[in-house]
Amino acid sequence: MGSHHHHEHNHSGKKLKVAFFLNLGFTVFEIFGGLYVNSVAILSDAIHDLGDSLSLGTAWYLDKKSKKGADSKFSFGYARFSLLGALINSLVLIGGSVYVIYEAVGRILEPEHSDAGGMIVFAVIGIAVNGYAAWKMSGGSSLNEKVVSWHLMEDVLGWVAVLIVAIVLRFKDIHYLDPALSLLITAYILWGVMRRLKETLFVFLEGVPKNIDLPTIERELMAIGNVQSLHHTRIWSLDGEHNVLTTHLKLEQISSFRQILKVKETARKVLKKYHFAHYTIETELDEENCPLLENGGDSKQH
Repeated sequence: MGSHHHHEHNHSGKKLKVAFFLNLGFTVFEIFGGLYVNSVAILSDAIHDLGDSLSLGTAWYLDKKSKKGADSKFSFGYARFSLLGALINSLVLIGGSVYVIYEAVGRILEPEHSDAGGMIVFAVIGIAVNGYAAWKMSGGSSLNEKVVSWHLMEDVLGWVAVLIVAIVLRFKDIHYLDPALSLLITAYILWGVMRRLKETLFVFLEGVPKNIDLPTIERELMAIGNVQSLHHTRIWSLDGEHNVLTTHLKLEQISSFRQILKVKETARKVLKKYHFAHYTIETELDEENCPLLENGGDSKQH
């Protein structure tokens, strides 16, 4: 398991690196292109791509960083750094989108002519480059990789839309088509970003992971022989993938050390199927008073 997992991780870093350089080069090319053919739709895509380049750059950097093991500063390791990446990128994309909306609305109020032939050339290159990058990133497992491959797929769709509008403009010079398209692209970007931001903030605020049902785990632990009650069961996620649990089990009718070991062993079996990256089980005997409970703990009794 260990070596396979490690190999996967190195692989994700390499993929991010390739996609990052492709995207960055392309963004620069696109900003010039958008200005050259006077297309705000291409500029809106450039902002989007700039966001992606930043996403990819931070994802790649943080991907490397998050591989570092635990140390005295970050005792859980650096897994949460990838969340920080997702958060920064969301904010950058929101900022870029606001700028594009401002530009596009200006264009709708005062129409300008766009060079349709140039737009077609850019759109074809855009579909090819982003299509290749999206294909390279598909099949990623981390939240970061998923965000990135989602971005790249959006780019391909954005370019397909630019191509269609450019072909229409070749035959009919409808000035507001270009800014209208850029507003559509931007609305779509913002919709995706808001959803991601919500997911990221949920993990940041240490919500119980969506795929884990806390009451079920509590019931399973309570069903273990000699467990009288449990309290302070906490479940959170480090980065959307690696989950952590801590709990206190209050035991009853314990007459030998062996029984305690049996309870622990059974509890570990219960937790094993949930694939926690880390868990801590504290056992307390009848006559022990847990100081945490005195501070208003959340005990679950039989």
